[in-house]
Amino acid sequence: MNDKASAGRRGPKVRSDCWVEIEPRKSGGIRITLRSKVEPMFGRAIRKLVREELRFFGIEHCRVKVEDSGALPFVQMARVEAAVKRLNPKEKREYLPERRECCAQDSPRDRFRRSRLYLPGNEPKFMLNAGVHRPDGVILDLEDSVAPSEKDAALILVRNALRQVDFMGAERMVRINQLPAGLDELDALVGCGVDLVLIPKCEDANMVRAVDEAIRQAKKTRKSKSPVWLIPIVESCLGVFNALDVARASKNIVGLTIGLEDYTADLGTQRTDEAKESFWARSQVVNAARAAGVQPIDTVYSDVGNMDGLRASVEEAKSMGYVGKGCIHPRQIRVVHEAFAPTEKETDRAKRIVLAFRKAEVEGLAAVSLGSKMIDPPVVKRALRTVELATRSGLLPEDWDREEGGE
Repeated sequence: MNDKASAGRRGPKVRSDCWVEIEPRKSGGIRITLRSKVEPMFGRAIRKLVREELRFFGIEHCRVKVEDSGALPFVQMARVEAAVKRLNPKEKREYLPERRECCAQDSPRDRFRRSRLYLPGNEPKFMLNAGVHRPDGVILDLEDSVAPSEKDAALILVRNALRQVDFMGAERMVRINQLPAGLDELDALVGCGVDLVLIPKCEDANMVRAVDEAIRQAKKTRKSKSPVWLIPIVESCLGVFNALDVARASKNIVGLTIGLEDYTADLGTQRTDEAKESFWARSQVVNAARAAGVQPIDTVYSDVGNMDGLRASVEEAKSMGYVGKGCIHPRQIRVVHEAFAPTEKETDRAKRIVLAFRKAEVEGLAAVSLGSKMIDPPVVKRALRTVELATRSGLLPEDWDREEGGE
């Protein structure tokens, strides 16, 4: 063992986090020095949690310093575990918090993914209220938003958050690290409530297959039957050229997205608001996704203060065929949802197609017609999706078909 190890964010200025330092001793039991702004109410509970967890890992003698700024127990548990494993890198046991019922529901394959809110994987303060903003998905990020020195602690925290945080119906996504490092993270995530894994800097089908196999092995080890969906992120010139192969690489892929910061760097140019430099790549990705039958999802819009620019970017993405966009700030979610909502004209046409489809079903007709025009099955499917999206967006009441004279 090393002399001492610590984990977490130090100091009371960081809300909802804590810092833990462990110094092994040969005798004297477990001695805890706690500094917490909630010590009068929760000091005894924090000390008990630390003692129980250390004994779980077989540590009977040590000095522990804890600086707490109001962290929830799952965060404190993650910080203690990270410090223990930094002392003893060979420690493989996990001190898992109980999995809450709200974190145990599977996510359907074809759900809406209009907005995906990125959250730094080592910052619990951003996780706790993320669901209040009603994104379609939250991305607990282990890659770019986490410093290399903190990736081990972030993985433990993300694992605990998946088991404990109520994201209020948002799909629980994790962006793993670039392969091969990301493969080693999957065992900790599978079976703990992850719905979807994003594969960064994906350049070929073999990368997807490696992730798929690692998840399969983890599900077997964890005895988990819950589906884990995949969204590869294309971020290089090679990845763009291989987009169709990537999108077809696994039956568990539900979407394909593009990361333009790395792509434009690989291209040797600068990313601009006009996005002329990435139009071909975004077209390639959206066509690959559609050809593979998965959802095309656009890149993030990085200027969080420019709502007009964001709306224009989403409207352009929608016109290209994209159905979702990444968000890096909660204030972007509402604009993204509004811009992806169907127009009044789109909604009216979809309603008429759906009503014609239902009428044909009742009458036992093999074909659907609207006026003198025959309606193909893909058009009916798209209309059903449009009506569902209009309802989700608040543009139609749940019982709109009754108002229209439907059944």
